[in-house]
Amino acid sequence: MSRLSAVLFDRDGTLVVDVPYNGDPDRVRLLPGAAAAVALARAHGLATGVVSNQSGIGRGLLTREQVLRVNERADELLGGLDTWEFCPHAPEAGCACRKPRPGLVRRAAERLGVPAAECLVIGDIAADVLAARAAGARGVLVPNAATAPAEVARFATESAPDALTAVRAALIEAGVPVGRRTPGPRPDARPRQPWTRPAPADAATPARPPAPPPDTVPDERARCAPPDAVGPAGRRWPQ
Repeated sequence: MSRLSAVLFDRDGTLVVDVPYNGDPDRVRLLPGAAAAVALARAHGLATGVVSNQSGIGRGLLTREQVLRVNERADELLGGLDTWEFCPHAPEAGCACRKPRPGLVRRAAERLGVPAAECLVIGDIAADVLAARAAGARGVLVPNAATAPAEVARFATESAPDALTAVRAALIEAGVPVGRRTPGPRPDARPRQPWTRPAPADAATPARPPAPPPDTVPDERARCAPPDAVGPAGRRWPQ
């Protein structure tokens, strides 16, 4: 990518240990390098955010309030990100926000005030990379033990061993001399605003929804995750 303005991370399995449908903030544990990846992005003036499928809400296994509390705890451990976006719908709901659809990525980019094309999306399954592509962003796969082998092979040239390496590589590709200057924000970087809990309205609907071209947005009545798009085999607990 020629310009990098924001880094968007998947939550479970990318930044924090994937606990199935976790609603307990005390069970949040960061993965190695997660906090460093966020800090590196912020030190170079990039906006940061999380885009996460949380189908436990739609399945009746979690409440929205539980997800918000878990997000707050993760945000605290990570040193603070600029936005947290999640899809609360079950896979069969046919929403436009559930990854691999582009809704979460586009909404995060809008709230950060950056073009989606200038976002890097880092996640541990194919749906994360495909959501980035659908939004016009760049995706990087950071596989773990639960990532399906077919997905690892499919995105072998678009992968990194961990989130920190993915951020560092993207910065270098964007022309930022990582490690050869004192980290600091770009002159045109948007000042970070403290993250606050979203209003209790439907988190899947932004206050002023964007109006992307109709030929780039899947019909919301269609299924969110075609079987050949996500390839969830290998994950025991679908998000």
